[in-house]
Amino acid sequence: MGYESIRSASKPSIHCSLYIIHSPPSPMNIKEEFLNRSRHAFFALVLLGVAILGRLVYMQYFATFKKKGETEAKLWSQRIEGFQIRQDTLRAKRGDIYARDGSLLATSLPTYEVGIDPRVAKEDYFNAKVDSLGLVMSAIFRDKSAREYTSLVRAARQSGRKYLLLNRRRVSFQERQELLKWPFFRKTKKLSARGGGLRAYYERYHPYGQMALRTVGDLNPKNGQGQMGLEASFQTALAGKNAVGLVEVLAGGVKKPVDDGPDMKPEPGLDLYTTIDVNFQDIAETALKGALERYNADRGSVIVMEVQTGEIRALANLTRQNGGYVENFNHALAGRTDPGSTFKLATMMALLEEKAIWPGKMIHTGDRAVRYHGVEVADSKGGASGSITAQQVFEKSSNVGIHMMMASYFYSRPDLYCRYLRQFRLNKPTGIHMRGEAPPVMRNPDMKGWSKTSLTFMSYGYEMQLTPLQMLTFYNAVANDGRWVRPMLVKQVKLAGEVIEETAPYVAPEPIAKPETIRLVKNMLEGVVDHGTARNIRNPNYKIAGKTGTAQKIVNGLYQKGRYYTSFIGYFPADHPKYTILTMVDNPHGENVNLLYAGSVSAPVFKEVADRIYSYDIDIHAPMRPRRAERPARFSPQLANAGYAEDLHTISTELNLDSQPAAEGWVRRREGGSWQSVPARKDRIPDVRGLTLRDALPLLENRGLRVAVQGRGKVQEQSLEPGIALANNRQIVLTLQ
Repeated sequence: MGYESIRSASKPSIHCSLYIIHSPPSPMNIKEEFLNRSRHAFFALVLLGVAILGRLVYMQYFATFKKKGETEAKLWSQRIEGFQIRQDTLRAKRGDIYARDGSLLATSLPTYEVGIDPRVAKEDYFNAKVDSLGLVMSAIFRDKSAREYTSLVRAARQSGRKYLLLNRRRVSFQERQELLKWPFFRKTKKLSARGGGLRAYYERYHPYGQMALRTVGDLNPKNGQGQMGLEASFQTALAGKNAVGLVEVLAGGVKKPVDDGPDMKPEPGLDLYTTIDVNFQDIAETALKGALERYNADRGSVIVMEVQTGEIRALANLTRQNGGYVENFNHALAGRTDPGSTFKLATMMALLEEKAIWPGKMIHTGDRAVRYHGVEVADSKGGASGSITAQQVFEKSSNVGIHMMMASYFYSRPDLYCRYLRQFRLNKPTGIHMRGEAPPVMRNPDMKGWSKTSLTFMSYGYEMQLTPLQMLTFYNAVANDGRWVRPMLVKQVKLAGEVIEETAPYVAPEPIAKPETIRLVKNMLEGVVDHGTARNIRNPNYKIAGKTGTAQKIVNGLYQKGRYYTSFIGYFPADHPKYTILTMVDNPHGENVNLLYAGSVSAPVFKEVADRIYSYDIDIHAPMRPRRAERPARFSPQLANAGYAEDLHTISTELNLDSQPAAEGWVRRREGGSWQSVPARKDRIPDVRGLTLRDALPLLENRGLRVAVQGRGKVQEQSLEPGIALANNRQIVLTLQ
C-alpha cells in the first residue's frame, strides 16, 4: 500500500497527513488482457501462413524465370517438369583391415562414374573444348574414336540432354586424376567452364587374394555390409557414416548429383589392425593345402597363437570344392566335433588335480581291449599293452589305460569330473571378438541322454562337441603355466592413424590348475613327441610338446572305422613356449587305414609349420656359444681396389679405414695408392677389371651386353677390350679370380 505526506507551512507545529489508497486490479481484468494478446498472436500467425501459402501458389503457377540467352520467360512449373529429384545414400569409404606388420588385408578402392551435363558450359567454351574432351575419352576408354565421343557430346547438347553418361566403365583413381586436368572437369569457380561429373563408388579389394579370406571376411554385394569374418563382426566400426544427398534420376537410371556441398560428405569408417602375420598365414595355408591334397581330405584347419598374449598369428581354413580347396567355412571357429584323444589332456589333469594318479603309477591295460557295460573300449594297432605307467598311457594314447584310471576314481564321482572340465573353461566359448563362434556342447549327469558309459567316452574325447579354437585355447593355457588367455584377432582400431580403441590381452584371474599339475602334464606332452605317438615330428634344434588326436567320424549315427577326424595340438619351444599350434585334417583318404591316424596325417603338418616359423622367428633361437679358435686369426680390413666411390666411402667410414677415394663415380686405385675415375661412356666398352661381379654386371648389362662368367671372385680379365665401340648383340666373357 502506497502513501503521500503533505506538510502545512503555516503551522509547523501541527502535522496533517493525507493517505491515498490504490486498489489492485481484479483477476477478471488480467484474464481479459491475456486473452486479447493471445488473439492478436493467433491472427498474426494466420496471416503469416496465408502469406506463405500465397507465395507458394504464386511460385508454382504464376512466377516465371528466363535463362540467359533465352528470348521468352517460362513458368517455374515448366522448368522442373521431367525432373526426378530424390534422396540417395552416399556411402562412406569403408575402413581398411591391416595385418600385424601394416600390410593391407582388405581395402576399398574408389572407382568413378564419368558423366557430363553438356548444357552447363558456355557456347564458345563448349565449341572450343569439346574436341579435347573427345580425345581424352578415347584415350581412357579405348572403345570409340575421339570423333565419335565428340559427336556424342555435341548431339547431347543440341537435344538439351541434362546428363550424359560417357561410358559404363568406371575409371580408376589414377584416371580420375588425369581427367581433372582436362576441360569440363577442371576445378574452377567458373560454372561456364564446367559440366563434367565424377561420382565415386568404393569396391572392396583383397591384396592377398584368398589368403585368410574367411577370417578377414567379405561384403554382401547387395547392401555392401559385412557378411562374414571381421567384416561382419566389426561392421559398425568399418562402415563409417553414410550421408544422404539429392540426386536427379535421369534416363536409364543414371543419377546426377544435385548438391555436393561439405555437409553432404560421408564419414569414413575406422581401420582395423589385426594380429595376423601374413608370413605365418602363408606358411599355415601352404602346409595345410599340401596335406589336404596328399590325403584327398575333406577339410582342414591350422591355427597359430602366441602363448602369452593370445594373439592369433595365422588362421587357415580350407574345404574341398570342385576339385580344389577354398576358404568357404571357418572350421576353427564354428566346426564343432568330437576332439578325440587330444581331450585326454583334460582327463589326465583332473586325475592329477585329485592326486588319483601319478606319472609312475602302473596301469594294467591287458591286451589293448576291454568291455564295459556292453561297450568295447579298445586301443589302435601298435598301442601299448600289458602293464604300463600312467605317463605311458598318455604318451601311447591308450583308451584302455584312460578308462582304467577313470574307473578307479571318477566313475563314482561324475559331477566332480564335470566340475574340473568347467574349471578348465571347456564348457564355454572363448569369447573371441568375432561373430560365429559355436558354443561347446559338454555333457553332464543332469542332461538327457546321460548313460553309464558317457563318462567313459568323454574321458577320451567323445560324446561332446568342441571347436578347434576352444581346444587350442585350453592347450595354450597349459603352455602358459596354467594362465588362460582369450584368443585375440584385432589389436587396435584407428582413425587416420590415431588409436581409437586398443585391446589388451585378457588373462583369467585364476589358473586352470595347480602349478604341480601343469608341470607334470607338460612333461607328458613332451613325452608324446619324444617317446609316443608323435615321435616322427621331433626336431633336433628345438623341443615340441603336444598331443595327437584321432576321432572316428559318425556316419548314419554310428562311428565308422577308417573315417577319421585327425588333429595335433602342441606348443614350441617346449622349454620356453612362444607359439601354440593346432593342425586338423578331416576325413583323410588312403589305402592303408593305419596310416590315416593323427600321428601320420596332422602331426607332420604341425612340424612343417613349426619348422618354418622357427626359421623365421630368430627371437626363439637359443643363443649361439662363441667358439674358441685354436689360433687367433688376425683381421686387417682392406678397401677394394676398384668400385663405386659412394659405396667405398660408406665401407671406409663403417670400418674406420683411411684410404677413401677422392674421385666420384666409378673409380680405380693406381699403383701408388691414389684413386682415379674410370671412364664410363655409354657407347664404349667399360673397363671392369678389378671390380666385383656385383659392380661389373650393371655397367655391362646397361649397355646391352650379354655377360658370361667364368670362375669366382673379382674380375681379372674381360674378353672385349675397354674403350672399343659397342656393337649390337655382343657378348662379353668375364674371368673371375
